[in-house]
Amino acid sequence: MTLEALRPSPLVEQAARQLRAQITGGHWPVGSRLPGETTLAKTLGVGRSTVREALRALAGAGMVRPRQGAGVFVIATEPGEDWPTRLRRAAVADVYEVRAMVEVQAVRLAAARRTEADVAALRAALEGRRADGADDAAFVDADIALHTALVDAAHNPVLTDLFGQFAPALRQGLIDLIQLLGLRDDDPHHGDARHAALVDAVIAGDADIASTLLQSELEETRGLLLARRG
Repeated sequence: MTLEALRPSPLVEQAARQLRAQITGGHWPVGSRLPGETTLAKTLGVGRSTVREALRALAGAGMVRPRQGAGVFVIATEPGEDWPTRLRRAAVADVYEVRAMVEVQAVRLAAARRTEADVAALRAALEGRRADGADDAAFVDADIALHTALVDAAHNPVLTDLFGQFAPALRQGLIDLIQLLGLRDDDPHHGDARHAALVDAVIAGDADIASTLLQSELEETRGLLLARRG
């Protein structure tokens, strides 16, 4: 397989695809150093900035690694799993443990940074969680929506994006847990008092109470998930 000059379209994607093919095809085995940016740019018929972005994409996929002053070296012949894929494959209890680390800090920030718009969103999300007649899936979706509103109130886009990655990985596990243990059999609004107190603490600006309430809730649910797994 040889490198070919690229057609005008998304050049970075084309460059990354061709370089990846060279690596997976064995042209550049693990441990080998790739040609320099100037050489690759000339061969591919693109600018050095395009090559640089393509190499960055391959580094993000875990296939190459730059070494300061030495060049870019192949470290794997296949791309690694991306973050969403890893989350989907992980045990729900393990995802929950990391979720707690993220969300507990987020509610502390939310208690300090919440705006009037956040307060309205939190109250609306709490009422949504109380919807009568909601099935288990709808209840879990409403619960996640409330927790998303809490994280949003921290006004940190990185935290918001990170929590957004957790939600799909948690959803089905939580639905299964509710159904397996019958958590809503006696109380269709399971955990309402604790969630109401959490919302009140954030609105009142009490970071200590908010974080303590949330930590307790998440630890309790993780304990149920671990017991189910065991």
